[in-house]
Amino acid sequence: MDIDSFKKLSLEEKLAEIKYNGNILGSYERNSEEGNVKVPGDIYELYNFWVYLSEDEKTVVPSRRNPLPEA
Repeated sequence: MDIDSFKKLSLEEKLAEIKYNGNILGSYERNSEEGNVKVPGDIYELYNFWVYLSEDEKTVVPSRRNPLPEA
């Protein structure tokens, strides 16, 4: 699956892909839409892209680059 196909999935389908095919890389705090609050969640590696999943599992943001700093 590529990132464009993933974006077309429903929220439930995205969560299933993350659960069964994702590899958790670590915690991450993402800026909220307003930009003044950080939203906690996790970063997953999924196929050849990365996905941010908020703690409440309502926000799923795929990315072509890994937002975590290199170890």
